[in-house]
Amino acid sequence: MNKPELLITPTSVEDIVPLAEAGADAFVIGEERYALRLAGEFNREAVKESIRLARGKGKKVYVSMNALFHNEKVDELSDYLAFVAEAGADAVTFGDPAVLMAAREAAPDLKLHWNTETTATNWYTCNYWGRKGAKRAVLAREINMDAIVEIKENAEVEIEVQVHGMSCMFQSKRSLLGNYFLYQGKEMEIENRRLEKVMFLHDKERGTKYPIFEDSNGTHIMSPNDICIIDELEDMLDAGIDSFKIDGIMKSPEYIIEVTRLYRQAIDLYFEDPDKYDDRKEEFLEKIEELQPPSRPLDTGFFFKETVY
Repeated sequence: MNKPELLITPTSVEDIVPLAEAGADAFVIGEERYALRLAGEFNREAVKESIRLARGKGKKVYVSMNALFHNEKVDELSDYLAFVAEAGADAVTFGDPAVLMAAREAAPDLKLHWNTETTATNWYTCNYWGRKGAKRAVLAREINMDAIVEIKENAEVEIEVQVHGMSCMFQSKRSLLGNYFLYQGKEMEIENRRLEKVMFLHDKERGTKYPIFEDSNGTHIMSPNDICIIDELEDMLDAGIDSFKIDGIMKSPEYIIEVTRLYRQAIDLYFEDPDKYDDRKEEFLEKIEELQPPSRPLDTGFFFKETVY
């Protein structure tokens, strides 16, 4: 039984070394033009520097290209993929088949991780994309633990699961906030909206707040709670899930580093002695709860079908 990779989304190049020292095995980075909901913006120079730093620590770097591409960007894909391959990235994350098609010509040796965030709900679909060239499938956030284990048992590709952080509930390619403000005669630039961290949709009935932001890919509405299953890892560890992802979108570097350190400790402890992990898992959860802002409760997402958004 192999340890799962601990995959982290850093906010900047400066996060790479501290996260590696905290226990990260790999990183997902990218540029907003080609990727959805990144924890931080990484231009080409930042991508190259991140790969250099990660290599120095024996870690991997995956470049995200999971945006939904319209015609005007299709001609850019080959050039960007060639850059990513030359920079030495370990893989590219994609959802749009246009990336797969471009990669076959521009970077045929570059590994591909399939990630649509919503449609990876069964092992047959994961294997379909595996036969098309993907080496990994990133499972949807809305499936339960039993389904995850069953998918891993039948998968011909690596399986990645998000174990911590917020998830996206809704995305529109349209600038919904921008259109609303313009309709009111209040111009609001996309860059300002993207950097704004305190915009929410309020649900008075449930007493919850949904973070909402816009970037060049459209409008994104996020979950009111953060997934956290640091105390419920046993089934997936036993099943041999290949990668656990901590998503750091809209989180501080300090928060991501500390959460990474705690998951590293939990995973290592399980492989040292499952009984020791069982004894301390509540302690790990309590430590993360101490890190949480009051506005971001923790829950187990859809792993046990407890959450209704």
